[in-house]
Amino acid sequence: MALRPVQVNIKALDAPAVGRFWAEALGWSAYSPGVTTYVGPAGGPDDGLVWPDPVTLGIDIVPVPEPKPTAKNRMHLDLATTSTDHQAELVARLQALGATPAHIGQGDVPWTVLADPEGNEFCVLEPREVYRDTGPIAAVVVDCADPRAMARFWGEAVDWTLHEVTDGQAVFRSAKGTGPYLEFLRTPGVKTVPDRVHLDLLPYSGDDKAAEAARLRALGATDLDLGQGDVPWTCLADPEGHEFCVLAPPDAPS
Repeated sequence: MALRPVQVNIKALDAPAVGRFWAEALGWSAYSPGVTTYVGPAGGPDDGLVWPDPVTLGIDIVPVPEPKPTAKNRMHLDLATTSTDHQAELVARLQALGATPAHIGQGDVPWTVLADPEGNEFCVLEPREVYRDTGPIAAVVVDCADPRAMARFWGEAVDWTLHEVTDGQAVFRSAKGTGPYLEFLRTPGVKTVPDRVHLDLLPYSGDDKAAEAARLRALGATDLDLGQGDVPWTCLADPEGHEFCVLAPPDAPS
């Protein structure tokens, strides 16, 4: 049994508008198959939506009635660039789309910290060789207190490969060697409010969602009540309180 990260979930007051921002930012397409807005690369026979995407992590924008709290998200996206000129051009284009500079105590760093139109922080990285083949999203970055503990939990939770683990960070990537990295970085501070950004995990075809959720609880995950009610996914939190959801596999009975 295994789970695969399939999308980054972002909560928004205006999901279609935030979806349009991220579609333009990443050069992808926005789809509205229901109440959410999904952003991903076109890849179907008619350039339509393929889900889950076989290479990258899509972004699912979910409408909520509350604005983002002032606290910094504990999860954010890092965007890849190929040159210093590309970095500058991307930052300018994103600001023209509605992004704003974000000040989170980063100091003098070679990357640029921005926020999307609803305040969700993200970084536009300077060119780095490690991210040369990730696509537009270089990494999904998670603030944490103990990267080694996160490596133990997430290494059992998902089928991605652990590339590095130190006292300062734990780094995962799909075993296929494609798409973005998942990075847990030791960061000061503690989680105080629910995040606006989290990962959604998907069982493989034929696997049982309830059994996977039970396996995660045995690893240290806890059930999470966000007022979601009776939904086909299971809301959990990892041992440091980072929210995530286990989705129903595509072949699950409706």
